[in-house]
Amino acid sequence: MNAVASWWDGVELWIAGLSFVPQVAVVLAVVVPAAVVVAVVADVVLSAVFDARRRIVGKDRPGRVVGTDRPGRVGEDRPSGVAPAATESRE
Repeated sequence: MNAVASWWDGVELWIAGLSFVPQVAVVLAVVVPAAVVVAVVADVVLSAVFDARRRIVGKDRPGRVVGTDRPGRVGEDRPSGVAPAATESRE
């Protein structure tokens, strides 16, 4: 472990000794690929977690309208005299 810490200290000192533009280039050459790897791994892991949850919980559960105790259409319990929302069909 001391060898790795010693090597990393040398790398840090080398980067700190560079001028600004080469520092940015070196850091971006490391950080951008590392960020891509982290994003891909997070995407794969979270996709697997959500797929497993969907299989366990079930995706065919009936939907509920917020504010009602039973499934129904949006705006079904709207008071009279209130205009329908733009997304609702005007039958």
